[in-house]
Amino acid sequence: RLLELLPEEAPAMRAAAARRFLARPAHGLDAEAQAEIAAEVLGVLTDADAAPLFGPLSQAEVPLAAVIGKHVVSGQVDRLLVEKMRVSVVDFKSGRAAPGMDSAIPEAYLAQMADYRAVLTVIFPGREIRSALLFTDGPALVWLSNAVLDAHAP
Repeated sequence: RLLELLPEEAPAMRAAAARRFLARPAHGLDAEAQAEIAAEVLGVLTDADAAPLFGPLSQAEVPLAAVIGKHVVSGQVDRLLVEKMRVSVVDFKSGRAAPGMDSAIPEAYLAQMADYRAVLTVIFPGREIRSALLFTDGPALVWLSNAVLDAHAP
């Protein structure tokens, strides 16, 4: 949830906002767990590769749909960054460490991202589409190659 909420805050205010959110009694987290979660999320938001995905041009929880062949393909992406020549799409995978290699990424994740890429190709023709999975346990941003996604295309 913090990966959705904190990008709306000014960068200088994110750490305090994370602490306030995690300190809520409903979460039942001790101080150590709060600090660990906040550090992990803030690390993602400030990572050089990931930071633009959480910047002012990006959007959270974006619904997508398009007709691909004879089928309607739809979904909701966790983060979307639309630039003049490129579109980047990211899906979060919480509570999972990043696999060491593409071949260890679950097939369901690759099919999901291939679907998103196909839909975005229809919506944004002529733009480069980049796809990534953000494994929050680590955290690790894993960019998926077109070759890997082509094998799972709808």
